[in-house]
Formats: sequence, structure tokens, C-alpha cells
Amino acid sequence: MTVLASTRTRRRAPTALAACLLSFTAFWIAQRAAHVSMIDLMVYRAEGAAVRAGGDLYALRVTAAHLPTTYPPFAALLFTPLTFLDTGLLRTLATAGNLALLVVFVRLSLRLVGHTRVEAAWWVAAGAVWCEPVWTTLRYGQVNLLLAVLVLWDLSRRPGVRWAGAGVGLATAVKLTPALFAVFLLAAGAVARLRGDCGAPWLRHARGAATVFAGATLLAAAVLPGDSWRFWTRMVFRTSRVGHAEETANQALRGVLARLLHTPAPGAVWVATAALAALLGLAVAVSAELRGRRAWAVAACAVTALLISPVSWSHHWVWCVPLGLLLWTHGHRAAAAATALVFCSYALWWVPHGPGRPELHQGCPELVLSALYAGAGLGFLVLTGHRCRGRSGLPGAHRASLPGPGGDQAVTNE
Repeated sequence: MTVLASTRTRRRAPTALAACLLSFTAFWIAQRAAHVSMIDLMVYRAEGAAVRAGGDLYALRVTAAHLPTTYPPFAALLFTPLTFLDTGLLRTLATAGNLALLVVFVRLSLRLVGHTRVEAAWWVAAGAVWCEPVWTTLRYGQVNLLLAVLVLWDLSRRPGVRWAGAGVGLATAVKLTPALFAVFLLAAGAVARLRGDCGAPWLRHARGAATVFAGATLLAAAVLPGDSWRFWTRMVFRTSRVGHAEETANQALRGVLARLLHTPAPGAVWVATAALAALLGLAVAVSAELRGRRAWAVAACAVTALLISPVSWSHHWVWCVPLGLLLWTHGHRAAAAATALVFCSYALWWVPHGPGRPELHQGCPELVLSALYAGAGLGFLVLTGHRCRGRSGLPGAHRASLPGPGGDQAVTNE
């Protein structure tokens, strides 16, 4: 029996790998058949070209859609190597790179939720590539998977490792939304200290993220002083440059409220709602973290960041992958199935969208369909809060058993 079980185990990984490669091949063919533009990748390439040419980074309007530059200047520095490749080769390499990042993202997600079987990563990646956020990420040539991998790599490692915070700091220097993970670490450390526990590991982690972010930002300021000044004093506050708030693809609270209130500028209503969501979401994440449930804490923080951001396009929700895995591996099978249905159904695109801004005139069924991602995120926060309610009550002698800053065992024991 032992030999037979060992043989079956050896066969699982090659079978899973073959299934993943087959799925990726079908995906690649489907993307080519759909004539995907990878339009955001072309914007990144134009940003790199502007850096090399010494042009005004935030005056750019590129591609047929006249898209602007929206990321911090440090991102443009990272995009300069893209200018050395022709567009055909660039699209091929970007697709292959994103597929590889998806496998890494799934592997890190599985490690976070306490699942260590190698073949599981191949099976999950084979299916995850077809969910709407991942499909759209590759369709546009986006950096979502890279940023998510940086964050998960940082937050799924053992406590006290070298360069703690580097992943979160780099991700924030490229795109500001991951900054909430540093705020989460800072809040967890502060609350731990207030309760009489040692908050130093979380505070060190947050300090590491802030240091790396500051270093990357200062490097960009040294190389691109004019662009850095424009971004941090003006462009960072102009959320309208990114796109219309009411667009169906905007699955942040601001987008939901814009469609619900039939206005392109929800204004004070959104500010109050986002502030409340930020406080409650961070409270849920910190509570989960201090109870030793790092996977729930990280997922809750990711969802909170997506909800409170002025714009969270549908492809930003690649965090649906660890969300679904977390729910499935911790016994919430119905919730996991519902999550998979939401993010794999492409239902938000069933409503009228496009020219003429029809999203401002949606009826009740359309409002529901175009709020599915935000609704799923809010539901996840409620579930996480229910699991992690109450005081952590973690004495120092038991902190070694915690995941993340306090240990790495509780994730697999929940």
C-alpha cells in the first residue's frame, strides 16, 4: 500500500503540470483569437520611452484611447527596459511572464492558507487563469500579478527574515494601493503594544516597508525631479485622470455609489463610506492578525484596499484567488463556490457599458450585477469579522505559534 501511494503521489505532479500547460495553451490561443490589445502594456512602454527621452511623463496621452500616466515616477523607471523590445516580442514576453507570475501567486496563496502540496498550485492555476480579473490582467498586460506576488512574498515568509517589508514597499512605490498593507502592519503593532504584548515585529515590518518605499521614491525624485514634483503635489490628487468613476469596470465603493446615485461624482458620500470601510476593514484585519490568523488578515486588508481605492478596475481583483482558496481550505465551501461564480461569470459585463456612459442610468438588476465584486468583498469582510471577533488574548509565551510576525503554524492549524 505504501509503494502504491508513493507511486500515485509521484504521478500527481506531472499530471497537474500537464493540465496546467494545456489550460495555459488554450488560454493563449483564446487571447490571440480575441486580438487582445495589451493596451496598458503599451502605456508602460510609452512611459519608459518618455523617461529615456526626458519628456513630460504626466503630459503623455498614448494609444488610440489617449490614456494618461497614472502611476508614480518610480514605476516609469522600471518600465524603461520595455523600450528595447519591439511590440510583438514585448506582448509575448508579457503574457508568458504573467502566466508564470500566476503560478507563483497561486503557490504563495496556498502557502499562506496552509496548503503545501506542489501539484495543487498547478491545478489551481489551470482554473484561475480563466477568471475575469486574471483574464483581463493578461488582456491589458497589467502589473497586478507582479504587485500581488511582491506583497504575498513579503507577508507569507517566516518572521524576522531579512528584508521584511521590501515587497510591500516596492509594490507601493509602483502603485499606491498596497500602502494599506503597511498601515495594517503598523496598526497591528500599535494595538499589540496597547494590549501589553510585544508589537515590535509588526512595527519593524512596517518600518521596513516605509524605508523601501521612501528609498524607491527618492531614487525616482533624483532621476526625475520634475515629474516627481508634479506627481506628488498635483497628479496624485486627480483621481478623475484614471477614468470615469461610474464605469462598470470600477469595482471600488466609489464606482458602486456613482452608479447607485446616478452621478459621476459621489463626493462626500463616497468619502464618508470609504473612511468607514477603511476603519472597519483594518479593524477586521488587525483582529485576525492578533488572533494568529495571518491568511484572513492579509485577505481582509487586500479587500479593504480594493474597496476604498477611488478606482479598482475589475482586473485589480486578482486577490479573488487567495480569497477563494482561503474559504475552501477553511471549510466555507458554499462561500468559496459563490466567490468562484462571481469572479468567473464575467457577470459585471452583462450590463450596458461603453460610449454614452449608460452606467449612469442603471436599474436595480443592473446595479446588482455591476456591484458583484464589491459585494463579494464586503461579504468576505463580514465573514472574517465573524470568525475573528473578540479579544486576541495572546500571551507572550504563545506568540511563537502565530503566523507572520508571531510564528508560522496557526495558518495550517485553523
